[in-house]
Amino acid sequence: MTRAPRSPRLPRVRRAVPEDAEEVLRLRQVMIDSMARSSPATDWHADALPVLRAKLAEPAGPFAAFVVDHPERGGLSTLVAGTIEYRIGGAHDPHGTDGYVFSVATDPDARRQGHARACMEALLEWFRERGACRIRLTASSQAEPLYASMGFTRRPDPLLELRL
Repeated sequence: MTRAPRSPRLPRVRRAVPEDAEEVLRLRQVMIDSMARSSPATDWHADALPVLRAKLAEPAGPFAAFVVDHPERGGLSTLVAGTIEYRIGGAHDPHGTDGYVFSVATDPDARRQGHARACMEALLEWFRERGACRIRLTASSQAEPLYASMGFTRRPDPLLELRL
């Protein structure tokens, strides 16, 4: 008797709650630390924590974070966060609803297990439920193959930025 190949265990993705705020910030810092020209400063966490807790307590708000609990040590292993924003509609999206993915991080010891993909799929479903027609993100070179496999394409948009 031949056994079928064992399918990998899918991670349990859940919506982050206010009690996850410290771990969400820790994973956000993991992402920041992996970026070129990033600041290793963490003193901003104290100011960000109460705001993040409040945002996580608004399930109907324009912000969502999806997480996977770390399978061994407790805490979180993976974070994907995004927001819905309104833009004046256009020909391709008369309602003007855009989704933005701005924080994706997995602890180094939990990578390559499908956690980020599972969290991204949950966030994409959340965007669909809210009518988003376009989803945008900025990808590192390491993460770009994941996003490409999910249908994201590189755009030549000339993004400018001003800090106030």
